[in-house]
Amino acid sequence: MARSKPRQRIPTKLSAAQFEQFVLPHLSKGSRGPAKKLSFHAIFNYILRLLYLGCQWKELPIENDSQGLPEIHYTRIYRAFRRWQADGCFEAIFEGSVFRLRQDDRLDTTVIHGDGTTTAAKKGGDNLGFSGHKKVKGDKVVAFCDPHCNVIAPFVTAPGNRNESPLLREALPQLTRIARTVGLDLRGTIVSLDGVYDCRQNRKAIFNRDMVPNINPNLRGRKGPKRGRKSRFDPAIFEERFRTIERLFAWEDKFRRLLLRFDRLSQLHYAFKTLAYTMIVRHEVACRSCSHFNG
Repeated sequence: MARSKPRQRIPTKLSAAQFEQFVLPHLSKGSRGPAKKLSFHAIFNYILRLLYLGCQWKELPIENDSQGLPEIHYTRIYRAFRRWQADGCFEAIFEGSVFRLRQDDRLDTTVIHGDGTTTAAKKGGDNLGFSGHKKVKGDKVVAFCDPHCNVIAPFVTAPGNRNESPLLREALPQLTRIARTVGLDLRGTIVSLDGVYDCRQNRKAIFNRDMVPNINPNLRGRKGPKRGRKSRFDPAIFEERFRTIERLFAWEDKFRRLLLRFDRLSQLHYAFKTLAYTMIVRHEVACRSCSHFNG
């Protein structure tokens, strides 16, 4: 009987070689203070463990040293996380992963899918709003990904009561900026979106960047048929978004820290989300490499 292929899982820890190659060049290193008890590799893996488990910082499982005592206090891990977040290290790691995908010719930018997702924040905090559609108080993000669920642009954040349609016009400059940074050519790229983004301003913003909108027509609010030339819409491309951007948001729920927002400071929550998207990108790289090797 033929053996099934091993499943590739979204990584929740990195090996020493992976850390030194993909993460360490983007981390800031302090030049003062007491000598660190653990390596940056071990501290980074503790942050990934907290992201996966979703526990409080003080409940983070810490390994014991040779004397049977915790090898590090959780507050030192927290301080390292805050320092790296303030220095923009997690954004740099994310951009470095996208650049690596482009170097390895693993990005498919013929079609990119965009959508928004809302996270409930039951403990309060900043950058929050009540979403009447979701019936929760929280925040939302708008992200773009390619057909292989690789997030290719930093997401745009807003309170939960903001309409997603104007957020697209804030997200597009982020998309073009990272495209220039990593050397991507998005001319002729099809941008697939659902009906909430169907408006003249969004289509014009996409056309002005030499991209092609593929937006599901939204008939709500129209008293009569739309006049003029019919907008381009390919239903086959639109159906792909349910196995791309929606799958991406489902994979995001693997990291329990992101199921509910408990961080009162929004920048800390978004740092965890950026780190989760980076791990998802690494998972897709492993899957495609494995399928290519076995094929």
